[in-house]
Amino acid sequence: MKRITLPALSLFFLVICNSCITTEAPPSDFGFDYQPLEVGLFWEYAVEEIEVFGERDEEERNYFLRDEVDYFYLNAQNEQVFVLKRSVSDDKLNWTQVGNYALQIKNNTLIRNFQNTQTVNLVFPPVKGVKWDGMVLNAKEADQFEIDFTGNITLGQQTFSRALRVLQEEDDDLITFRDNRYEVYAKGVGLIEQYYEVYTYCSRSDCLGKQLIDSGLFRHMTILGYGKK
Repeated sequence: MKRITLPALSLFFLVICNSCITTEAPPSDFGFDYQPLEVGLFWEYAVEEIEVFGERDEEERNYFLRDEVDYFYLNAQNEQVFVLKRSVSDDKLNWTQVGNYALQIKNNTLIRNFQNTQTVNLVFPPVKGVKWDGMVLNAKEADQFEIDFTGNITLGQQTFSRALRVLQEEDDDLITFRDNRYEVYAKGVGLIEQYYEVYTYCSRSDCLGKQLIDSGLFRHMTILGYGKK
């Protein structure tokens, strides 16, 4: 029998142990910069909007919207909450503030508090195929969001090489309602597109099933510029 020396035996066990141990490094980039949050950051959008009040009664409007991180505060849990002021303009020169809303990154989620409703608009790290309940922080009915696309996205003259789309809803029963909503985020930029199309159809006996829009709102926001003051 061939004798194994102690140094050789030690090396043998070292090789065996190294082959059995599998270590997985924790992710170093959670993708929080898909929605940067810092005082002074701003985003400007072109907005196309159609609001339907009733049959043959609608208002169409094209304007510009600007969101700017105004300040942050520490909540009761000593967490940073960023407050964004929202302004609108018809010419991108004269802006009128119309309100504000809050954004917060907490427990690897992006939480938006808009008009007293909290939604979970993104999760980190953002991976294609991941799903979550966007209304989990509300008493409202569950609404499943999903990252259904990652890659290059072109909006106008701008191309974003690391972008993702959050599909919020894609449903149309062709009889009573249409609900199509999604948001697009770009790494290092933030929200670059928002699509909102929620309508109810006329349900009277003379128009049922004809997809005649009775009420609702269409709004499409696309990024024009962004930066920091």
